[in-house]
Amino acid sequence: MNPKSAGKGTTAVHAGVQPDPSTGAIMTPIFQTSTYVQEAVGVHKGWEYSRSHNPTRAALEAALAELEGGTAGLAFASGLAAIDTVMKTLRPGDQVICGQDLYGGTARLFRTNTAPLGIEFIFVDTQDAANVEAAVTEKTKLVWLETPTNPMMQITDIAAVAALTQPRGIRLAVDNTFASPMLQRPLEHGADIVMHSVTKYLGGHSDVVMGALVTKDPAIDAELRTIQNNCGAIAQPFDSFLVLRGLKTLHLRIERHCANGRRIAAWLKEHPGVGKVYWPGFPEHPGHDIATRQMDDFGGMIAFEIASNSLEQAKTLVASTELFALAESLGGVESLIEHPAAMTHGSVPAEIRAQLGINDGFIRLSVGVEDVEDLIADLEQAFAKAGV
Repeated sequence: MNPKSAGKGTTAVHAGVQPDPSTGAIMTPIFQTSTYVQEAVGVHKGWEYSRSHNPTRAALEAALAELEGGTAGLAFASGLAAIDTVMKTLRPGDQVICGQDLYGGTARLFRTNTAPLGIEFIFVDTQDAANVEAAVTEKTKLVWLETPTNPMMQITDIAAVAALTQPRGIRLAVDNTFASPMLQRPLEHGADIVMHSVTKYLGGHSDVVMGALVTKDPAIDAELRTIQNNCGAIAQPFDSFLVLRGLKTLHLRIERHCANGRRIAAWLKEHPGVGKVYWPGFPEHPGHDIATRQMDDFGGMIAFEIASNSLEQAKTLVASTELFALAESLGGVESLIEHPAAMTHGSVPAEIRAQLGINDGFIRLSVGVEDVEDLIADLEQAFAKAGV
């Protein structure tokens, strides 16, 4: 199937999957095997050992590449394993420019595990591409972006940053977890690598931990694939099967996430106990125009501050919801609520959280696919219990 001639929904249903040639099964089987019998020494059917290749994982990797408009996909044991693989392409003395507002686990990996190996990280506000340009030196080898960011919902113009990196031979990697390829395809805007925490929207059912990388550059693919095989942080066959199943409803789920997110963002905006709502669909959001240009919709991730900025009220609120589950992660069919300063971004130094605005009253929502009236009612009763 040519992804350029098919709609996103059609691609989601059919990408990467062909009827099994031995049985005609419409779904790729779970090849739960570690190794493959060879007809003779070095003579095999293209499969040798499941760390290197597995048919179920290969089907998923093809599907991910097709959804992102790439030519090669790689599936990993987690999103952080995927990010770490990109970091392993760097050498001591190299420099990485990255956004100042990153998922806490990403920032922790960079600061705690990668920087001590001699890799320099420069954290800048990528909402203005001029800040990226100002940070570039002859040592810069990679720019790492999130857009929208976690949790501040900041938007970066991918094409504007690519216009800086491409002429200089600097690789551009984009964490597309919050948007998914249903809403944003960074390769179309000049990115070299797209990363996903597949755990989130791509899996969509809170039952898999997985990461992915997608590219359309054969040299980058070869480098990443070598590291994947050498280091072995691969996605397992059963998990790959689950995600293949989840991808078939990705377009439907994302439509509902977006519709529910729009309604809840508007409700929060009008609530007297809410100080500020972070959602790029609002015209007054600083990144709204860019998001309108590079995204197909604005997603179901929302952050907001309670007007009092009270830690006690915020903790009571997030613990009082009944449909919104108090849990880390995002992108599943069920709605989640969390307190970033104490949960997903607890590993981010307090002074950096303060600079970003992740304060005591800051709350993040992952809006699921339930009936939106029920979700709003749930928030209403939790606000009341917290006295917000």
